[in-house]
Amino acid sequence: MDKNYKQKNNNSKKSFKPSQERAKPIQFKIKEISANIKEDVLIIGKITRIAQTGGPTIFMVNDGTGSLALKGFIKAGERAYPEIEEENCVRAVVSLGEFQGELEGSILSIHKLDESQQRDFLRYLGEIEMQRAKVQVPEFLVKDKILDKLKPRFIDAATQIRLAVIRERPIIVRHHNDADGYSSGFALERAILPLIIEQHSSLKAPWEYFLRAPCVAPFYEIDDSIRDTANSLRNVAKFSNKMPLIIIADNGSSPEDLMAIKQGKIHGSDFIVVDHHGFDKDVISAETLVHINPFLVEEDGSHFSAGMLSAELARFINPSVKNVNPIPALAGFADRIDLSNPKVMEDYLKVAHSEGYSKELLSDIALVIDYVSSKVRFMEVREYIEVLFGEPRDKQKELVSLLAPYIKELDAKGLEIGKSNSKVEEFKGVTFQSIEIDETFPGFGFFPKPGRAVGLIHDNLQTAKGITSLVTAGIMATAITLRATDEANFSVHELIVYLKNKLPNAFVSGGGHKNAGSISFLPYMKKEVVNALKEFIKSRN
Repeated sequence: MDKNYKQKNNNSKKSFKPSQERAKPIQFKIKEISANIKEDVLIIGKITRIAQTGGPTIFMVNDGTGSLALKGFIKAGERAYPEIEEENCVRAVVSLGEFQGELEGSILSIHKLDESQQRDFLRYLGEIEMQRAKVQVPEFLVKDKILDKLKPRFIDAATQIRLAVIRERPIIVRHHNDADGYSSGFALERAILPLIIEQHSSLKAPWEYFLRAPCVAPFYEIDDSIRDTANSLRNVAKFSNKMPLIIIADNGSSPEDLMAIKQGKIHGSDFIVVDHHGFDKDVISAETLVHINPFLVEEDGSHFSAGMLSAELARFINPSVKNVNPIPALAGFADRIDLSNPKVMEDYLKVAHSEGYSKELLSDIALVIDYVSSKVRFMEVREYIEVLFGEPRDKQKELVSLLAPYIKELDAKGLEIGKSNSKVEEFKGVTFQSIEIDETFPGFGFFPKPGRAVGLIHDNLQTAKGITSLVTAGIMATAITLRATDEANFSVHELIVYLKNKLPNAFVSGGGHKNAGSISFLPYMKKEVVNALKEFIKSRN
């Protein structure tokens, strides 16, 4: 590497005489710059953005260690240094100062590197970016073969995420709109935001370079994809942003996600998926930078929730990440992993206990998150979610203490409503419980949501009647939400195949886990789909 681009003499100010400081400014790496430096500073870097304000022209420069805003001023609103363009590599001498609490440099002189110098600098830039993106591989919070098998994917995903931050690429986290999805999104957010702040030396940068938003559908639908793309293209045109890296969590692995992912890729977005839902054929991996899912390593995704996987991934992204250790137990209880993988849940609960969280508190937090998610819907509500996840913890406990009893009363009311209109049938040793959701519950805004209501009456019938072989269906005009016990010999995935073959005109789609999922269909085929569902249950027993 050309010595011109290396740090010189540890930036020791003592090696320069006062009379030499303006004649020979000290070269600094951006990460080592602070407002306390009074000398003129030499920065060599790549111009990543140029913004013309009503006053100065702002040049964002990146030297691989960080980014800094450089301010050039000719006169108000006039483009300074028009010969300098985005992607140019430059040598700039600046004086340092602060504006609205953010560090910036006022340009004293700025020049493009010649062709040879630029080539050498870009080679150096690539090397230092990859070095900074390298993952410090942690031990997993718990021991499990599924995590061990997924470890290379964790490393690849964390590397790509760290590289996106270093290269000033916006990151969008899209997650399912339930407690497991929010646990996934929050864990990733806690890991990524401090890296963005460090990269840009700015507490405001996360609002420009990061977005976390829920998906109401159980997949990344084309509506969300088009909105994300349209907003990103606007930011490219308005602020010279790059197209984003989009992380889909607790969604993303199904064929229903494919169109939305492909749409985003056409415009320059890239994707990482962290999911645990099953699929008949993996059509997603070829379209993503990294795809993390237990089914990809021949394991059952019902043994780990997306929140568990995302919390582990967060520790690969940022070795100093805070407040994620209780999340796997929280997400696991929310997604009923205690039923399918009690050993790993017990281990994660020990981790949560060590940080002051009991099983009862975690369950109450998950309950409150489910309730809040039904109210905020598409909103990001970053600060409110921080409180729900314990930032600060005293306010978290106060909020949960207030809301959890109220929500439990709503659950109890919802259960009684559900029980009053549920229908129970017997099919060859399997109990089939169904409820007409639209005819039973008040509708939009009512809590519990249909999926939760189905889960409540499903669990209640097992407990009240001692039934072990049970399938419960919440029937709506164009969809059915399903829950089943292992003894019922049920499979959501096989049901979908069965319905597609038997009723092609119903245009059935859906997904989920083996014993918990949902299907959708055309409204005029509802009766035929329900009858075919019953036939499917009978045929397997």
